[in-house]
Amino acid sequence: MSRFLNDSLKDLTVYTPGEQPKEREYVKLNTNESPFPPSPYALRLCRLAAAQMQLYSDPECRDLKAAAAEEFGIEKDEVIFTNGSDEALWFAFAAFCDKKSGAAFPDITYGFYKVFADLYGVPATEIPLKSDFSLDADDYVGINKTVFIANPNAPTGMAISVSDIEKIVESNPKNVVVVDEAYVDFGGETAVPLIKKYDNLLVVRTFSKSRSLAGARLGFAIGNRELISDLNRIKYSTNPYNVNRMTQAAGLGALCDAEYFRFCRDKIIENREYLAAKLKKLGFTLTDSRANFLFAKKEGVPGKDIYLKLKEKGVLVRHFDTPRLNGYVRITVGSREETDALLHALEEIL
Repeated sequence: MSRFLNDSLKDLTVYTPGEQPKEREYVKLNTNESPFPPSPYALRLCRLAAAQMQLYSDPECRDLKAAAAEEFGIEKDEVIFTNGSDEALWFAFAAFCDKKSGAAFPDITYGFYKVFADLYGVPATEIPLKSDFSLDADDYVGINKTVFIANPNAPTGMAISVSDIEKIVESNPKNVVVVDEAYVDFGGETAVPLIKKYDNLLVVRTFSKSRSLAGARLGFAIGNRELISDLNRIKYSTNPYNVNRMTQAAGLGALCDAEYFRFCRDKIIENREYLAAKLKKLGFTLTDSRANFLFAKKEGVPGKDIYLKLKEKGVLVRHFDTPRLNGYVRITVGSREETDALLHALEEIL
């Protein structure tokens, strides 16, 4: 780091994204991307938008908002589109967290929550998950902090019910509860309908997983119109044109192509169940994942060893080298061909 860096940032532990190696071809099952290409309609609209790249994108994302309002049963002023869901989370930390309110989230969850808390100097309460990695909603009842919950969670894939989410939201009326639903399409329950009942609920979603647009960087947040106005205050103070023209077009196409979305989602769920059954036959234990990945452990075999030996064989999975997680690997659900390649490599290793 340079001698000019702000002192408050010198000890910041930054977020570590999944590997994106270029030195060889891998069966890439480490970053929870979709094995399917974007919707053909999304690609068509994207190509058309590319012809007008000399013009700024629509800062209000009006076409996207109209499509989202129809898709999710909300009003157009109850949604904001962002440069990936990470930007929506960044806006939420900036808008709703400070030294007084603080933030609360599980000790095992999406790593960006801790990074954003440290970045903004927000005191963070990390609440341990149970020994089986489940989340106890009672731990957050009346906590009087801005709450961040990934549902389904990462990297465990486990989910809690909407009734548990409502319990948390209802018991913290003076604070915002942010529910990160990046993986909800693969088997979780969405809390979006609750925004009509509670003005302190913000639901964050992404196009990266179930809509095959990880590279386009498109996310959104749904909530009470006053909450969305707060996020827009941050957006228009930092980057009004945060979603580029081609991404907006691709997102619109993805939202409108419901048949393609359902096909890809259902196939990923089918492949997840296929992979889970095969892993159990190989002696792995798994969490009850409701996401597009599995969290797996082989008793007596360190997770790091599995990760490294798979990498040698050209298969990438993710390993988290922390005390409670180091026995596990997180495996993205890929195509059937990718899944069989993973299984073949595991059989050789074991």
